[in-house]
Order: sequence, then C-alpha cells, then structure tokens
Amino acid sequence: MSVAPEQTASAERDFATTAHAVESEARRLIASYPRGHARSAMLPILHAFQNAEGWVSPEAMAQTAAWLDEPLSVVESTASFYTLFHRRPVGRYMLQPCRNLSCIINGAGDIMARFRERLGVQHLETTPDGLFSYEEAECLAACDRAPCMQVNLQFVYDLTPEKVDAMLEAMHAGTFAVPPLPQTASPGRDWHVAQEGAKAPGARGVPSPNDPGGLGDKSGVEMIERLTRDAYPVRVRPTKERLVVDGPARLGSPIGPSEH
Repeated sequence: MSVAPEQTASAERDFATTAHAVESEARRLIASYPRGHARSAMLPILHAFQNAEGWVSPEAMAQTAAWLDEPLSVVESTASFYTLFHRRPVGRYMLQPCRNLSCIINGAGDIMARFRERLGVQHLETTPDGLFSYEEAECLAACDRAPCMQVNLQFVYDLTPEKVDAMLEAMHAGTFAVPPLPQTASPGRDWHVAQEGAKAPGARGVPSPNDPGGLGDKSGVEMIERLTRDAYPVRVRPTKERLVVDGPARLGSPIGPSEH
C-alpha cells in the first residue's frame, strides 16, 4: 500500500527511497502483532522514519497511516502527543540538557549558559548552520549523575562547562561518540511545533489557556470559581484543597459537599 501521489509531491523522489528503506522493518513490526492490532506498530514505525529522515515528516505520517490502514488524523495526533518525535527538521545533534531540580542544584544553570553562549541560540532554537538544535529538557531521570543531558536521545552524565566545550569540539570534528542524526531537510531557526487546537472547557476564560496556572495562581482560582458557580456534573463539588493555599477570602464561602 502506498501514499497517494499528492501526499508526497513535495519530496517524492527522496521520500520514495526513504519509504522503501523503512518498509521491510514496518512490515516486520506489523506482523509481530495479532491480526486486527496493526495500529500497535505505529510508534516504532514512526521512530524508524525518524531514524531514517532525522524527523517525522508529513509524508512519513501519511505512509504510516497507509501501511496501518488508519486515518491520517490518528497518526498525526499520535505523533503530536509524544515529544520524542520531531515534526520539523532539526539539527544533526539534538542537545537536551536537563533543567530539573537535581541537575540545577549540581550546576545545570552553568551548563545551559555555556551551551547558549557557545552556540548562540536559546531554548528551542537551531544554529544557523543546521548542526545543533537546543532544548532545555525537564527531568531525564538520571539524578544520580547530575547534571546530565541527552544527545540524540543518548545520555551524557556528570557535565561540566569544560566537558561541554570538549563535546562541541568533537561534534564539529565528527569524532563524538554519539553519531549525528540524518538530515534530509534543512532545519529552520525554530524547530518546535507549538500546542495546537482548541482547549478543554476547564481552561476557558483564563488569561492563558496554555498555562492555566497552579496553586496560588489567580487563573486556577477562576476555574474553581467557575466550577462552584456553574452546574457541576457530579453529586460532590470540588474539595477544600484550594482553600488551604488561597484562603476563604479569595474563594468566597467555603466549598463543601452539595446538599442533596
């Protein structure tokens, strides 16, 4: 099964070669699942395309949908959910230093500053030569070797500013231990795809639907007030947990079980 010509018109020749290289692995993955469960092979097929192209292109998602006999929207929504899939071209080295608590305590701030200084980029940017993409990542779960990072999803531990310098020099020279990603399309300055689509009802009417806030944040209080004001779909209203932080003065009367 192949993608319709109009879906591959932008990169027909190059992508045809890529699809041919990935197809045998895709067929093997699909066959490893029981009949009727081919969709379970979606993630590893997308990873196979990313390993071949350096990113998950629209053509790759369309081809994956065709092989799995799934709607393209299902594949696109899956690829957009997982942050390990790059939906735009990225640099040959994806650099992701961890910025979470253990790493910050052990000097990750200096590590990130060194990367930004040496590369001339900020968070979620790619260098003009297309060699490096840079992202300050959340916890990478290697706290015992902090500060840590991933290079093309491979871990690098016990970082120091001097180690950053040595890494970048080795990458420029092509001698770094982690191989570069393939690069079938030139990356832009900003490779990140922002959150798209409508938000759930709980985030409507707040200053920023992408950042509805947490404890002590006014937008979070506004959502709780909406729940207490509007009809609630269950018999028990929200608990008093917000009162502990925000206090009755901000929420008005205490929230308790509805009277039924």
